[in-house]
Amino acid sequence: MIEMTYGQAIDAALADAMARDDRVLTWGEDVQLIHRDLLARFGPGRVRDTPISEAAFVYAGVGAAMGGLRPVVEVMLVDFLTVAWSAVVNAAAKFTDFSGCGWSVPLVIRARCGGWYADGGQHEQVLWGQLAATPGVAVVCPSTPADAAGLMRTAIEADQTVVYLEHKLLSEQFLDYLGGASRATVDFGHLVPLDGARGPVPENLEQIPLGQSTLRRPGSDVGLISVGVGVHRCLQAASQLAAEGISAAVLDLRSIHPLDTDAISEIADHTRRLVVVDEDYTRGGLTGEIAATLLAAGRAPAYRRVTVETTIPFAPALEYETLPNTQRIIAAVRDLL
Repeated sequence: MIEMTYGQAIDAALADAMARDDRVLTWGEDVQLIHRDLLARFGPGRVRDTPISEAAFVYAGVGAAMGGLRPVVEVMLVDFLTVAWSAVVNAAAKFTDFSGCGWSVPLVIRARCGGWYADGGQHEQVLWGQLAATPGVAVVCPSTPADAAGLMRTAIEADQTVVYLEHKLLSEQFLDYLGGASRATVDFGHLVPLDGARGPVPENLEQIPLGQSTLRRPGSDVGLISVGVGVHRCLQAASQLAAEGISAAVLDLRSIHPLDTDAISEIADHTRRLVVVDEDYTRGGLTGEIAATLLAAGRAPAYRRVTVETTIPFAPALEYETLPNTQRIIAAVRDLL
């Protein structure tokens, strides 16, 4: 095992893939600056800067993937992926079906997501619910460096389009580049989950299958289900609840689509109470999908969800209250009990 930061783990998996397969390359806004080690190792032909035109370079990724390459296209923020929405939902997601499986689109769209660092509602969304709603697109969001490396390897080797989301609060590359010195008046360091921002990574990287969750903490009284930074908020809540004699299990989904419905059903059967913690919006998102899945399977656990219900504010105190913080999770559990 090697100790790595979250961003280092992702780039290590990408570098490993680029070394093994000449078809793997990456491009996006400022990637030569953000990923200087990759540029030094593989050169500007395989680590390419692009203009600020997400629609153009994401569509270019679709074409490159159809042409036999395995591009990793990096969009600075998932919010900006809305500019290239057609490339994702009308091209990458559909061309395999439209061609009768004659074409595959082995494309990774890498984007940073999430808030907690006071950058406003147009820069702090996750949008994974909307992305996962489209057939033909897989969506993942790892919560630890080890998972970040394993899921990146899986995404690159998948014969489909995978939207790979890395939470900004875990990514030192992002926080140093855009969230650091330029935001010196905003104190968000205490909100960074240290176990997610740095941790052990296997030296020999192995794939983590899409749609395979992992149980971060066992428990019997209530199940907490989340993804990304929400997993760490759930772990913090579970530790505080344990002091009150409440045993909370924490399930890390890792993939938003495909969804590990077996693990969700198992934790629902075991605890009979669920709180789903989602940094996405309440309507049309992950929490509703999980509820519908359970009801369709004949299960009806006591159910609460902790989500984003309004536009995310700029002001740090208001932002904190809007996002799924630990206190809101604990309140939802107490309400169930």
